[in-house]
Amino acid sequence: MHHNGHVEQHSELGVTKSRTVRLFDTEHPLTLRSGATLDEVNVTFETYGHLNADASNAVFVCHALTGDAHAAGWREGDRRPGWWDTMIGPGRPVDTDTWFVVCANILGGCQGTTGPSSINPHTGEPYGLDFPLLHMSDFVTVHRALGQHLGVTRWAATIGGSLGGMQVLQWALDHPQDMGNAVVLAGSSRLTAQNIAFSAVGRQAIMRDSAFRGGRFLSEGTAPRKGLAVARMMAHITYLSEAAFTEKFGRAAQSGELTPNFGVDFAVESYLDHQGEAFQSRFDALSYLYLTRVMDYFDPFAAPGALDALAARSVKFLVVSFDTDWRFSTAHSRRIVRHLEGARVPTSFREIHSPWGHDSFLMSIPTYHDTIRAFMDRIADEVNSPVNEVT
Repeated sequence: MHHNGHVEQHSELGVTKSRTVRLFDTEHPLTLRSGATLDEVNVTFETYGHLNADASNAVFVCHALTGDAHAAGWREGDRRPGWWDTMIGPGRPVDTDTWFVVCANILGGCQGTTGPSSINPHTGEPYGLDFPLLHMSDFVTVHRALGQHLGVTRWAATIGGSLGGMQVLQWALDHPQDMGNAVVLAGSSRLTAQNIAFSAVGRQAIMRDSAFRGGRFLSEGTAPRKGLAVARMMAHITYLSEAAFTEKFGRAAQSGELTPNFGVDFAVESYLDHQGEAFQSRFDALSYLYLTRVMDYFDPFAAPGALDALAARSVKFLVVSFDTDWRFSTAHSRRIVRHLEGARVPTSFREIHSPWGHDSFLMSIPTYHDTIRAFMDRIADEVNSPVNEVT
């Protein structure tokens, strides 16, 4: 994966540690949008920086489909940098010398937060496909509960890219009183048929793998590794642009010369193969099914009065798209902007030039980082300036 010339080899945050908290239990179960309940919900999260005395400097980061709570710093054990380490840290666009930053693994995920591979307390076996279907607002309910656990009831900003941006949008629509600002990067308010089609093929690859066993693979000691790898390979193609693939690989041979056969002959085939394999070790097939399905059904502006609560509050939005992102193209961001502006919600919009497609929101692109930094600096000025009391 390309990063700009100045690759930061170290994180200024040092080693960061994930923590897990039980936010819902049998006495206080989580009621989902569908009406189903979960009697136990654990949430894994990380925090960076320090919460100030009046809890006015908190920022919540929502991760994308295959992300996790480890957004910044080096993780204990494997020394893996956080997925957004270039964005979050001292002197970074989301500056941890100013902000107290929280990132949690999503409900339905597989990195410590309760999901379909967790043990169902009623059966002692993994939930599998008995896990209830989720809605975007269910993620928000859990994020809000974590905030309360940490002593934060209002966030200076909520930020997310891709599925993370969808969570931010849902949160702002449902509970605008929770935040002063919202940042939606490479997001969408409604998937196109093409988007849903890509997700559907990925899910089919998983479910048609003979090791899927009707979703009971954990109990039966198998895993749909082939299906999950194929799902990841295909999704990854949609996250990069054609220009990025051409620059990175062209039609180069993997081992010096092309010898026509059905093996991994081209460099790009080897790359995708590696992406599929690496994904196995960190992601669960059931979470992939559940989380992609939430994205398919997401259509928040379709609800009657969807913008009423937000229009009555002053949440400021920053919406950012990337010009070579064809998975959630600029048209998706413009649709969000159109709805927000229609409700007179203060909205800034930027389309950033980048050759890297949808994955650009994870990259160190100077104009992109400058845009985030300027937006966050303005918020910092507002948080730090004394409020003029009306007498």
